[in-house]
Amino acid sequence: MLEALTGAGLAAAAGMNAYIPLLVVGLADRLFPGLLALPESWAWLSSWWVIGIVAVLLVVEVVADKVPAVDSVNDVLQTLVRPAAGGLVFGSSSTASTVAVTDPAEFFASNQWVPIVVGAVIALAVHAGKATVRPAANAATAGAAAPVVSTVEDVSAIGLSLVAIVAPILVILGLLVLALLAWWLRRTARRRRRADLRPATERAADG
Repeated sequence: MLEALTGAGLAAAAGMNAYIPLLVVGLADRLFPGLLALPESWAWLSSWWVIGIVAVLLVVEVVADKVPAVDSVNDVLQTLVRPAAGGLVFGSSSTASTVAVTDPAEFFASNQWVPIVVGAVIALAVHAGKATVRPAANAATAGAAAPVVSTVEDVSAIGLSLVAIVAPILVILGLLVLALLAWWLRRTARRRRRADLRPATERAADG
C-alpha cells in the first residue's frame, strides 16, 4: 500500500511539473541512498547525465509556466510529457526502497507495466485539472495570476514529491488539499469573470 502511495504522490507531482519529481527521485537515489534506493533497472534515472538534462528542462518549464499565454501553450506541449514522467516516477518508486518502504519487490512483481500506466493516468488527470484552471485564472486576472499559481504548483510539486518518499501516508492529505485548492481557484476565477462581464450600470448600482 505504501508503495502505491509513494508512486501516486510522485505521479501527481509530475502532473503539475514533469521534471520536479524526476529530479527529486534522481537526486535522492544519487545523494541519499538511505532515503531512496532505485532498483537496478531504474538506476539510469540517477545518472548525472539524466539529472543534468532534467535540471535544464526544469528551468525552461519554470520560466515558461509563469508567463501568461505562454503557460497555456506550454500546457499543451506537456500533455504527453507529464503523463510520461508520471509513469516513470510511479514505476521507479513503487519498486524502490525508501525510509517507509523497505521490501517493495513483490508489490507489482507480476505486472510491472501496471505502475507505469497507473502513474501516467494520475499525472494526466492532474495535468488536465491544471490546464483547465490556469486559463480561467488568467482570464479573470488579466494574466496576473499566472506567476502566483505557477509558483504554488511548483512548491506543491516539491512538497508532494518529498512527502511521497519520506511519509507516503500523508500523500492522501496532500492530494485532498490540492483538489480543494484547484476547486477554490476555479470557483474564484469564475466569480471574478462573471463580475467583470456584468454591465457597467449594474456594477455602479452595486457600488
